[in-house]
Amino acid sequence: MPSLPNESDASSSLSLGTALAYQSNGSNRRKIRKKRKSGIITANMAGTKYEIVRVVIEEMHFVKSRDDDETANLIWSDCAVQHEKIAELRNYQRINHFPGMGEICRKDCLSRNMTKMIKCQPHEYSFIPRTWIFPAEYTQYQNYVKELKKKKKQKTFIIKPANGAMGHGISLIRNGEKLQAQDHLIVQEYLDKPFLLEGYKFDLRIYILVTSCDPLRIFLYNDGLVRMGTEKYHPPSESNLNQLFMHLTNYSVNKHNENFERDETEDRGSKRSIRWFTEFLRANDHDVAKFWNDISELVVKTLIVAEPHVLHAYRMCRPGQQPGSNSVCFEVLGFDIILDRKLKPWLLEINRAPSFGTDQKIDYDVKKGVLLNALKLLNIRASDKKKNLAKQKAEAQKRLYGQGSMKRLSPGSSDWEKQRHTLERRKEELKERLAQVRKQISKEEYENRHMGNYRRIYPPEDKPLLEKYEGLLGTAFQTFLAGRAASLQREMNNPLKRMKEEDILDLLEQCELDDEKLSGKSTRQREPRALSSMPECTQTSKKKSYSSSNSSSSGGDSSSDSEEEKLVKEKKVSYDLDEQKFKSLERSSRVHCKPPIKSRPFTYSSPSSSSTPIRRSVSCPRSITALNAQSPHMEQQRPLSSKVTAQVSRPSSGNRTNSLNRSSSSHRVPHTGTCSSMYPTLVSNRPLCSVYICVIAHLYRCFLSWIA
Repeated sequence: MPSLPNESDASSSLSLGTALAYQSNGSNRRKIRKKRKSGIITANMAGTKYEIVRVVIEEMHFVKSRDDDETANLIWSDCAVQHEKIAELRNYQRINHFPGMGEICRKDCLSRNMTKMIKCQPHEYSFIPRTWIFPAEYTQYQNYVKELKKKKKQKTFIIKPANGAMGHGISLIRNGEKLQAQDHLIVQEYLDKPFLLEGYKFDLRIYILVTSCDPLRIFLYNDGLVRMGTEKYHPPSESNLNQLFMHLTNYSVNKHNENFERDETEDRGSKRSIRWFTEFLRANDHDVAKFWNDISELVVKTLIVAEPHVLHAYRMCRPGQQPGSNSVCFEVLGFDIILDRKLKPWLLEINRAPSFGTDQKIDYDVKKGVLLNALKLLNIRASDKKKNLAKQKAEAQKRLYGQGSMKRLSPGSSDWEKQRHTLERRKEELKERLAQVRKQISKEEYENRHMGNYRRIYPPEDKPLLEKYEGLLGTAFQTFLAGRAASLQREMNNPLKRMKEEDILDLLEQCELDDEKLSGKSTRQREPRALSSMPECTQTSKKKSYSSSNSSSSGGDSSSDSEEEKLVKEKKVSYDLDEQKFKSLERSSRVHCKPPIKSRPFTYSSPSSSSTPIRRSVSCPRSITALNAQSPHMEQQRPLSSKVTAQVSRPSSGNRTNSLNRSSSSHRVPHTGTCSSMYPTLVSNRPLCSVYICVIAHLYRCFLSWIA
């Protein structure tokens, strides 16, 4: 290591640039530091060969990093990445591939997974042609060919390599009996009645953006490419099976034909835009809305098949990451879809690394919009790296000092300790879910402002459609992860996943009240709400709709609806009758008043359901009192204050309703000098201030009558 210069010759050893960096102010020296650039987002482009990706990176004002920089905010790769690389990423980084997406991007895996879903949901998954995987399903294929021969039908089959691309190795065959069990191949039924454009066969390249798999979020780009064949289409026959320019629509195949037309506009040539195709359908009186709805459903249902595999692989790569946190992975997929004569879409294949080559102007315009809008939706910020480092430091300190971790119960814990531990765990779960919901709301607000030419197709805004997709998602998890990844299946069935922010807040408030009651403290009085929040007003309709939605999500038990309605009716009766009882007590106090007896001060207690009804979820326990009923010996272990509180609290809803019945005139309140016994219903049903005012007024009237 070089030695420092002496103080005597320091001025001579300093260069001119270094000397200008110092200014002497008397005996003190102050170093003027150059300001470092802040707010830089770096991108590693070493894994891509496409120039359009670099153009978009520059337009987003990202800075290109070194090829060996593994800490860049964005990493782009043209091919799939290994799971180990995804596991090494930091939380602020983004990479353009998901682990496990090959389950639908490889032709053989797509066929295998789709076959399983067709057995479970045959009506929902009827958009993929009949497919066989050779040599495993060679026998099934031969049986199908024999059935066709008995019916005197002949069909054409298309043969593809299992992991092929760009149209390599594709051929057509009509005599299926001659096909032998060869290497790993995919044999698919050929659609011989396609929708034609100017007499040419074509397919659609639909671009899909998946920003997260936990939870699943899918966006569809409103534009794309229409790729046409270069020879007029004729139904397949023995004479034209080898004419691939007629039967195949791959750009990599047809660009070698001399009839391929390159045009700078989007409405001419062998490659056109989907935006033009949409206007073409509208001009020819086709149902454009139904066409796009069918495309959206095809995409969502296909990605639902991949979701169990992708989510399981992602959790394995990123262990310990909380659900709902920012995903380090995203993916731009290319769906190849063909239309039949009735405009029904059929899925051909899915490309996890779609080509971003820009041979024509239409390629440049469409693909630049796909990438630019995708990066805007990802919301990559320069502050993410700093926040991530601060979060890691805070978590390390928590682990070091043991903060934030719940204490484990010992084997000899009492029932009271078990109840308290269950309640604390419940509160932590609700707080985590509340943070996830709020983060998801802010993310949706950002997406709605920066969606560009994308539109979100999952989760959809249509509630019946969302319930349908969730049912298919549950079927997919049961089909592909049966007996594995039990934690994922429990999370899918968690009723908290379907709750909104206000519902979780109500459950948290109920847990706080139950905690106070379990601890033996005098429970706090809930603030009175406006008349609009009373059960007989708009609150009733809200509670009914909410309870019905939760009952369906927690198992479809219809008894919860009637229970909530019964609770509302009991509350309404108590409000009306308490007012009449208060007036009758006031009249009787003027006649049957006695000198006040010096009594001990009473303890006011308000149970969890006092003054205003709390809207609760079916999945949340209504009160700790239900747990206390199961363990009667708990009264001996509780503090004294909790016992006193329990004596003064109002009776249950059923007893209260019977005691306040209008027809039962025999039930009268005993007139004693103790205020708590004279006003049992008043104390339990009215706010604390009104109770004190009534008691003071009663004592004052008694005092006046005693003097008279």
